[in-house]
Amino acid sequence: MQSGMMWRLLSCTVCLFVSAGFSLRPVWAAEEELDGEVKTEVLFKPEQCSQRSKRGDLINAHYDGYLAKDGSQFYCSRTDRDGQPQWFVLGVGQVIKGLDDGIMGMCPGEKRKLTIPSTLAFGEKGKGPVPPNATVVFEVEVLSVSKGPRTMEAFGRMDLDKDKSLSKAEVKEYLKLEYEKGGKPRDDPFYEKLIDDIFYKNDDDRDGVISAKEYNIYQHDEL
Repeated sequence: MQSGMMWRLLSCTVCLFVSAGFSLRPVWAAEEELDGEVKTEVLFKPEQCSQRSKRGDLINAHYDGYLAKDGSQFYCSRTDRDGQPQWFVLGVGQVIKGLDDGIMGMCPGEKRKLTIPSTLAFGEKGKGPVPPNATVVFEVEVLSVSKGPRTMEAFGRMDLDKDKSLSKAEVKEYLKLEYEKGGKPRDDPFYEKLIDDIFYKNDDDRDGVISAKEYNIYQHDEL
């Protein structure tokens, strides 16, 4: 086995990288080659795609991050937060700009490799193990795409008692209707996990409800 492939196998054995079906190719890339844009490579795409991701959609995905300079891994969603896939609203700044851009138009089940310049990643300051001005590579697998509860119209539909705040019960009812409408009903543990994540990211004052102000879609919660 080639040394580069062996290194990738070893680096992500813990996060089940190989079993997820991603490529084992090197991730070298130069900042100047990107010209300030995300380079996208489709690794896998389902034959049938009934729904493509768009701004405002609620995305459930696994993604693994690498430094383009040497291929070292700095993030793996399969080991972070008990290995659960990440929930986020697409296109509103809950992940870095390069991920927001690169995940647009993806189908459930699709996998992509995104090479992201520093200007669309962690910039001049870097973050944690990512150094300043670093080009990064993410390999992304989208598990589900659903209509996100992030418009004021949706807020009004969820706010059943019209008290200008959203309870967990109201959000759960909305999500259940959306998934059932799409022909993909889920069990209660699925909704509870999703709701816990939504409230963790949006209930800033931890009072158990999401106010109209907290509902603001332009919050930033990168990675």
